[in-house]
Amino acid sequence: MLNLLDHQEGEELNQPWHATVTLETLRSILEAAVEIRQVVSRRTGLSPVELAALEQLSHGPVGPAALARRLDVTGAAATGIVDRLSRRGHLDRVADATDRRRTQLHITDSAQEEVQRHLRPMFAGLARLDAELGADERAAVERYLEGVLACLEDVIEAPEED
Repeated sequence: MLNLLDHQEGEELNQPWHATVTLETLRSILEAAVEIRQVVSRRTGLSPVELAALEQLSHGPVGPAALARRLDVTGAAATGIVDRLSRRGHLDRVADATDRRRTQLHITDSAQEEVQRHLRPMFAGLARLDAELGADERAAVERYLEGVLACLEDVIEAPEED
């Protein structure tokens, strides 16, 4: 990740903010999140885009076209991803209950278990940290994290520049 936070103490920045321990820690968290995806991808033998597809399906079934949009890939690429995951037993194609011409993609229990097995220690640690927070601390952390999320979403949703 581009390091915009490096600067000398007292140095004037061209950014409207300055490096703080909080921002440095947040940057490290964002970098670790990218690295975790790479590690889980390698350990499960899934490509990064296959893992991303399973992450999307873990939120609930979607159709192939919606999955392609969420992954930002072509329909043909999504078909290849779905075929590979299906061959490995990681997803099921199920006829849509309201429109039998449509297909819904469902993550299998075994795929969910395989991915979660690698993430369980992290989830347990995060649950322990969360349980240690008092009500006031939790409110402050929630407010900060909601603000961080809003900042990230601003970048994601910003119109593309030509």
